[in-house]
Amino acid sequence: MEKTDEKAGVARCVTAVAAGPPERRSGTRLSGVRLPGVRPWWLGAVLVSAAGAAVVLGPAGTRWLEHPAVQAWRTVCLAITVQALPFLLLGTALSGAINAFVPAGLFTRVLPKRPALAVPVAGAAGAVLPGCECASVPVASSLIRRGVPPAAAFAFLLSAPAVNPVVLTATAVAFPGNPAMVAARLLASLATAAVMGWLWLWLGKEEWLRPVLRHRHTGHRPGHSRWTEFRLGFRHDFLHAGGFLVLGAMAAATFDVAVPGAVLDTFSGSPWLSVPFLAGLAVLLAVCSEADAFVAASLTGFSPTARLAFLVVGPMVDLKLIALQAGTFGRAFAWRFCTATTVVAVTSSVLTGGALW
Repeated sequence: MEKTDEKAGVARCVTAVAAGPPERRSGTRLSGVRLPGVRPWWLGAVLVSAAGAAVVLGPAGTRWLEHPAVQAWRTVCLAITVQALPFLLLGTALSGAINAFVPAGLFTRVLPKRPALAVPVAGAAGAVLPGCECASVPVASSLIRRGVPPAAAFAFLLSAPAVNPVVLTATAVAFPGNPAMVAARLLASLATAAVMGWLWLWLGKEEWLRPVLRHRHTGHRPGHSRWTEFRLGFRHDFLHAGGFLVLGAMAAATFDVAVPGAVLDTFSGSPWLSVPFLAGLAVLLAVCSEADAFVAASLTGFSPTARLAFLVVGPMVDLKLIALQAGTFGRAFAWRFCTATTVVAVTSSVLTGGALW
């Protein structure tokens, strides 16, 4: 009887704490408990993930953790996430700083007034950001919110991971004595970024973007602390983009483990299939742009043009980028933009490689 009364008292206490004060009882209801600001589909994803983890980590599922394929999958997934995480931190910090500290009209004053001219200027400005593709997505989002034309922001998004000094230096180290590969990567990447920006001016529709990105000049609000706005913006962007980064890393690790190495040998001997194959491989492997040159250099059985396609496509379209873009700009934008970018990047690589080799 005492245990029953004790359990009832604990249950009443937990219910009272979960309910909270009357003015805070807003949000999603789950079994009588309200969770403020949580969307139902996120709750479902969390519950499914928790259930899956319980199965895998349970006594009956412990044997699966020792399987070599599972260990390889876990290693690849963790490597991709850890490799991209510092640059995602950099990108979200820059995004928060731009939103809180940079005057709203600065970018519109610096860029040319005509959007067609702003696109190549923004693409060339991608050399300023020493980060990878994970950093460029939140920065491009912040630029759009501050009034930069989406076409220019997207040109920056595509060029920044591929033409910054860190990436070009890594490419030179990976291909010693082959400056043509560095020049080809620079030219093909800039051309792809500019063409995609112009394509957005011609065919893009703003209704493909998330509603929050259609409202311009959403930076510092008078009367509010800039540091508080920076902290809140940084936290929101990092947590939002970090979840999609992990999803992309999981998908890339699954491909890396599931596809046998013999498949590479099958495609390397075909000059027609090697280019699209390595372009698709770059999408699926999701290697950070600071390290992809060393992967490309190891693919000695493929032609220079095919390896150039790997270097140009990878920083612009891969699984983690698709997930990040879908979460940041919207799915309607992501699948159209990523598909078009892949086609343009492969075409640019073939034309550049054909001219140099």
